[in-house]
Amino acid sequence: MAEITFTDFEKVDIRIGTIIGVEPFPEARKPAFKLKIDFGNGIGIKKSSAQITKHYTVETLLGRQVAAVVNFPPRQIGPFMSEVLTLGFPDDAGGVVLIGPSVAVPNGGKLF
Repeated sequence: MAEITFTDFEKVDIRIGTIIGVEPFPEARKPAFKLKIDFGNGIGIKKSSAQITKHYTVETLLGRQVAAVVNFPPRQIGPFMSEVLTLGFPDDAGGVVLIGPSVAVPNGGKLF
């Protein structure tokens, strides 16, 4: 993989937000949820489509803090416009495990 500079890293705006809404996304090609994530003042509430149904339910997602890239252009996912990329790592079987802080932090905090 090619090396990048710190300036390259600074271009990716990764913020923390709290999931305040979750809906099933039956129109998605792979099982997914539609998320509403509150990134606090300045960024506000953004929508994201996330293929995270293997490890999470509506109940376990509500109120959870997650990391997301907030400065990609919006992306059309079927009938849904995803505004941020919610971040996670794959488990051994390819299911997504979300990234979030181990202690609550203010919404909108920037990863550094």
